[in-house]
Amino acid sequence: MISYKPFYETLYNRNITEYALIFKHGIPSNTLHRMKHGEAITTKTLDALCSILDCKVSDIIEYIRPEEI
Repeated sequence: MISYKPFYETLYNRNITEYALIFKHGIPSNTLHRMKHGEAITTKTLDALCSILDCKVSDIIEYIRPEEI
């Protein structure tokens, strides 16, 4: 299972809001909604978020094994 928990920690650490991602950086609100609900996003979106947040992919997503849930 893919978790976006690191994404929210990175946002907090960078002091960036979801509002700023939407209105300043052009990330669609639907994308953030999908992330909140654990749904898939594209690698293009991952690339954009890494660029905006100046971080690694591992700062946005992590893989959690089913037995760890």
